[in-house]
Amino acid sequence: MAITRLVLVLNAGSSSLKFCLVEEAHHSIVLDGIAERLHSAEASLRLSGLVNQQTNIAQADTEAAVIQVLTILEQHELLPLIVAVGHRVVHGGEQFRSSTRIDVASLKAIEDCCTLAPLHNPANLAGIYACYTRLPDCPQIAVFDTAFHHSLPPSAFLYGVPWQWYQQQGVRRYGFHGTNHRYVALQAASILQRPLTELALISAHLGNGCSACAILNGESRDTTMGLTPLEGLIMGTRCGDIDPGLPHYLARTYGWTLDEIHEQLNSHSGLLGVSELSNDMRVLEHAASEGHVGAQRAIDLFCYRLAKSIAALIVALGRVDGLIFTGGIGEHSSLIRAQTLQQLAFLGLFVDAEKNALHGASSEGLIHAKNSHPVLVIAANEELMIAQDTFKLLDNTHREQP
Repeated sequence: MAITRLVLVLNAGSSSLKFCLVEEAHHSIVLDGIAERLHSAEASLRLSGLVNQQTNIAQADTEAAVIQVLTILEQHELLPLIVAVGHRVVHGGEQFRSSTRIDVASLKAIEDCCTLAPLHNPANLAGIYACYTRLPDCPQIAVFDTAFHHSLPPSAFLYGVPWQWYQQQGVRRYGFHGTNHRYVALQAASILQRPLTELALISAHLGNGCSACAILNGESRDTTMGLTPLEGLIMGTRCGDIDPGLPHYLARTYGWTLDEIHEQLNSHSGLLGVSELSNDMRVLEHAASEGHVGAQRAIDLFCYRLAKSIAALIVALGRVDGLIFTGGIGEHSSLIRAQTLQQLAFLGLFVDAEKNALHGASSEGLIHAKNSHPVLVIAANEELMIAQDTFKLLDNTHREQP
């Protein structure tokens, strides 16, 4: 395959960096990789596809990992083929309602959003800075997790708190996973052979981080995550919805600081905290099958909260034309899908056991029974969505130039 233009996609987290190269002609991923355990002696870098390589990058941070990736691409003469870099940026606040080309003003605005996403935006920025160092003339595009949710009406994004908090500090529901919710909605429309602008969909993105989204006529109308990714569904290590009075109770009872409580709710709660075993659903399912009480407790709570949230989100739609399962758990756990759908039968959502066991592989991702509204399993692909936005913005910029 002759390769012409490539986009480098960077998805930087607090301790990892996912990346890929997407070629323009077929919008296919020709190289991907991951840097894991950043900031530790075990940090490593792995590439596969056009380049197959594994490297130790002990103590590397995000910026150093990106520079190492760019160095390897240069050694394999791929750097000159990169026409732009697309970055996943977790939080765009109220400033960014769509993907945007990064310049001095937008960079400052992304930096200002670090207070809203202190674990994620600094890592996203580190990737941007690294690309400025090694690819100073290459356009960079920011694709925001929050942008898709700017179509939420005030009744969905406002909290019942003093109005000044929203006006002065931007305290509101922002939502996350928007890039993938947008991607799977487009895929669902294609599978169902109906215009996206005529569909009422629920997308359940289930991984270590989880969120559900109500999508009406292609627009996000409500979602479970809020000001931060802590709100909403139970996740791998995050608590999801709790009584807002809980932090004060914990501070008074245990003498914990706000930072200590924040750490507990973000890193030691969710599936891990409830099961007292693991944040990995695969581990929990195996343990539950062998009688582990904590694992079964976590699975039951996860599915109940998910079903409850899906049912609530239908209020924003008025009907449901399709339910999408995506993300690592959503794509690979037939048990979680079946147990969740059992609790949604009153909405006309029924699973076909055989199709569900195959994760929809034999039926274009469709796993519902004949008398059910459509239920789909669609693989997440944020990287492809980021690349498509990047190519689009790059081409629009070129057309606008005299």
